[in-house]
Amino acid sequence: MTLRRRLLGWLADAALILYFVFALFPIAWMVILSLKPANQLFSTYFSFSPTLDGYRTVLGDSEGIPFVRFFVNSLVVSVGAVLLSLLVGLPAAYASARWRFKGSENLMFTLLSFRFAPELTVIIPLFVLYQKLGLFDTYVGMVWVLQLVTLPLIVWIMRSYFADLTPELEQAALLDGYSRKQAFVKVALPLVKPGVAAVSLLAFIFAWNNFVFPLILTSSEAQTVTVGALSFLGGDRPKYNLTAAAALVSVVPPLLLALTIQRYLVRGLSFGAVKS
Repeated sequence: MTLRRRLLGWLADAALILYFVFALFPIAWMVILSLKPANQLFSTYFSFSPTLDGYRTVLGDSEGIPFVRFFVNSLVVSVGAVLLSLLVGLPAAYASARWRFKGSENLMFTLLSFRFAPELTVIIPLFVLYQKLGLFDTYVGMVWVLQLVTLPLIVWIMRSYFADLTPELEQAALLDGYSRKQAFVKVALPLVKPGVAAVSLLAFIFAWNNFVFPLILTSSEAQTVTVGALSFLGGDRPKYNLTAAAALVSVVPPLLLALTIQRYLVRGLSFGAVKS
């Protein structure tokens, strides 16, 4: 029986290792492609002379593609969308957690349905409106449209965090002379900082990775890395090594942000999971 359990354990470990190899192979292949020189791109698989020329080309604008500008654009519009969504979403989440009225759940579900709706269903009306209002290919236009992606996420997740807080804390603050706004800012908000960090990271990743809105609503000035990376695939001969290098560079900000707020992220994702 013991031998059988060991065999099953080894088989389970082997299956888990195979799964991780399968899951991580695309990332490893991207790294390999990004390090390949152009003359060995199609002639070899794993045996090649690694070089950083692909990264130098991507970051140096030698192909006539301003990838660094696209990178900065992504930072600006993603951070802007998250900040705008936090400014609106945190009070909305707090209000929805503390005040219930007839139809409040339907209202919240309607807000969440904006996140469920496919982006292609609204992209044509948005394109027409953006052309008319002068928001096409602008930072303001991209921030405004990306908050449609991040705001429902922030409101729904933070609503559960505020609901887990006992109302007695805010009532005590009100008795001490605080206004409702002061009770929210000075009492409730500091207690959910781990949740704010976690949801901010998730919202940033959703905004950073969005592809459809930048593809249709920008052309050059406000274009983001998700669309800009595909520019290296154009022409007579697609430059897969440059595309791979651009894709790997584009994952740096979300990765660094996750590592920076890792302590808050773990607490935020587990906040309210265990109640006394």
